[in-house]
Amino acid sequence: MTIIIGADHAGFALKEELKKHLVGEGIEVVDVGAYGEASVDYPDFGALVAAAVSAGKFPLGILICASGVGMSIVANKFPAVRAVLARDEETALMSRLHNDTNILVLAGKKTDEKTAVAITKAWLANPFEAGRHARRLEKITKLEKQLGLSAADS
Repeated sequence: MTIIIGADHAGFALKEELKKHLVGEGIEVVDVGAYGEASVDYPDFGALVAAAVSAGKFPLGILICASGVGMSIVANKFPAVRAVLARDEETALMSRLHNDTNILVLAGKKTDEKTAVAITKAWLANPFEAGRHARRLEKITKLEKQLGLSAADS
């Protein structure tokens, strides 16, 4: 499996630690930055990851900024992206099972390394349940098309 990951300066340190864990688990990681703690703009990195997931170049992505809110907003602007800001394992788990989320967003200033690893493990280990949840995701896809936001339009 390959995951694309990006962060702003506030998420840089956590991104670096999380990358070590992912690689240790045998997951290939494509890092699109930031590459240091110098101030940068989170939308630039959020867009890189979300665009790649939206286009189907990567099945999953991870984004990290200070609170996670900004990255969540950016990512969810892209068609076929279902980004979740997860501050605990249960949220990550349920987002995969019921919403088939494809981008995990973490709060770099609010989430310690141990918690981030646990959240990421829960998110990666649980596939979409489908069933009644698939019907709901189909409705979201239909809304994207009605709003001119479908992946085919981008």
